[in-house]
Amino acid sequence: MKPVQFEDLKAYLAQQEKKSLLRFLTCGSVDDGKSTLIGRLLFDSKLIFEDHLSALAKDSRKHGTTGEDIDLALLVDGLEAERQQGITIDVAYRFFATDKRKFIVADTPGHEQYTRNMATGASNSELAVILIDARKGVLTQTRRHAYIVSLLGIRHVVLAVNKIDLVEFSEDVFTRIVAEFRAFAANLGFETLVPIPLSARYGDNVISVSESTPWYKGPALMEHLETIDVETEVATKPFRMPIQRVNRPNLDFRGFAGTIVAGRVAVGDEVVVAKSGRASRVKQVVTGDGDIKEAVAGQAITLVLEDEIDISRGDMLVAPESRPEVADQFAAHILWMTEDEMLPHRQYLIKVGTQTIPGQVTTLKHKVDVNTLEHMAGRTLTLNEIGYCNLSVSVPVAFDAYRQNRDTGGFIIIDRFTNSTVGVVMTSFGSRVQR
Repeated sequence: MKPVQFEDLKAYLAQQEKKSLLRFLTCGSVDDGKSTLIGRLLFDSKLIFEDHLSALAKDSRKHGTTGEDIDLALLVDGLEAERQQGITIDVAYRFFATDKRKFIVADTPGHEQYTRNMATGASNSELAVILIDARKGVLTQTRRHAYIVSLLGIRHVVLAVNKIDLVEFSEDVFTRIVAEFRAFAANLGFETLVPIPLSARYGDNVISVSESTPWYKGPALMEHLETIDVETEVATKPFRMPIQRVNRPNLDFRGFAGTIVAGRVAVGDEVVVAKSGRASRVKQVVTGDGDIKEAVAGQAITLVLEDEIDISRGDMLVAPESRPEVADQFAAHILWMTEDEMLPHRQYLIKVGTQTIPGQVTTLKHKVDVNTLEHMAGRTLTLNEIGYCNLSVSVPVAFDAYRQNRDTGGFIIIDRFTNSTVGVVMTSFGSRVQR
C-alpha cells in the first residue's frame, strides 16, 4: 500500500505544479459583500476544514450579521476591530484551488482612508472583482476603486453586482448598473469587463449559474476565474529580465541571474543591456533543474552569454527590437503611503527593480481627487493621496511605462532615515531620455 500511496502523492503534486495561478482582489464600497464573497468561494469549493467551520459558527453567533446563518465574511475579517465594526481594514490573503486552477485572493478595504491597503493588494493582482450593492448602484467609492485598479495596471475586471436577491433578481436593475459603470470605465483601459449578477450570501452565480437569474446568459464567477487567460499577455510582451546577481562560482562560468518579468528568451537569442546598449547572444539558459532551451515570464533563471560584456546587479537584459526608456528624470503617478508629507526636493531612496538609488520628487504637477478624478493644485502629498509628479534620480534607469509593464514601470520610494516605504511610483514617460 505504501508505494501506491507515495505514487498517488507524487502524481497529485505533479498535477498541482502544472496548474496555472491567478491572483485577484475584491474591492468596492463598504458593506458590498467583499469578504462574504471570498468566504462563499471557499465554502462552496469545500476548502474549509471541520474545525475551522465549527469555529466560524461560534464566531458567527458572537460577531455575525446574518442572523442564524454562518457569516462567511468572518473567514477573512480576522482582526477584532474588523469583526466588531463589520468592515475590512487590513488586506487579507487567501489561497484556494480547484481542479482547473490555483488562486490567491486579496480582500481589500473599502474605506478611503485605507487606499494604501487596497493598493498593496492590487499591486500583484491580475484581475479585480469590483463589487456593487444592487440596491445602491454605482457609488463614489465604486468609481474610486475602479480608477485605482486602472492606475495600478489591472486590465481584467469582473463587475459583481451583489445582493441581487434583495432587488428580486431584477434584470432591469442589473442592466442599469452595468450601463452606468461601463460609461464611467470607458476611458480606464480595461481589456475585459465581465458583469455578473450574484448573491454572495446565498451563492447565486458564484460557483454555478443560478436558476433565479434565467435572463443572465454569462458565466458564473468561478467559471470565469478558472478560464480567463492572463498568462499569454505577459509571455508575449517584449523580453525583460532585471539582473539580481552575477553568478561567478569559478573562472569557467559567468552567468546573470534574475527572474523574467516579461516575454521569453531562448538559446541563440540576441539580448541587449538596456542602459549601455551592449549586445550579445544567449549561450545557455540555466535553472536549478538543469539547462533548458527556452524560458518564459515568471521563471527564475541564469543566462550565460557568448560575449564578455559589462553587466552588474541592477542592469536589465532586454529584447533588442523593443528596448525600454533610459532616463534620469521622468513623469509618474505617486500614491503616498505614510502620514509624513511628501516634500518636493527632499532626498529619498528610489527602488528601481533590483537597484536602490537616491532620488527626489522635483515637481508636483497636480493631485488627483480619487472620488471625482478631478485634478487639483497642491504643493505636497499626504497619506493616501495620489499625485502626478516629475521625479529625478541620481543615475539613469531603464523602465517601461507602467501601463505597458508593471514590473519594470513600478518603483518604490523609501525614507532614507527610517528605511520604510513611503510611496509607490507608476511611471508614465521619461522627461530627459539618455541615448
